[in-house]
Amino acid sequence: MADFDLDLGGDLLSITDEDGNEFELEVLDDLEYHGVQYVIAVETGPDDQQEQEAVILKYVTDEETGEELLSTPDTEEEYDEVYNLFMAQMFDGDEDA
Repeated sequence: MADFDLDLGGDLLSITDEDGNEFELEVLDDLEYHGVQYVIAVETGPDDQQEQEAVILKYVTDEETGEELLSTPDTEEEYDEVYNLFMAQMFDGDEDA
């Protein structure tokens, strides 16, 4: 499981992975599923015109420190379920506009 340190700043997340690499992600949406909070985001970068792959992360609490972290879904099934919920939520929202 990949855990990330979390620094929330509006619609942007600044995360540092296990290897110390820093990334900035733009949060597209969030939702709660089975009592767990998830976000779907894309990496921001110098070339915003390039095709961006969405990443799904969930909030977890480090059992040792109590610190809130972001982690990737534990299984492919969990990822697929949450991805489908995000897609339904995002596209259902378009119909209301």
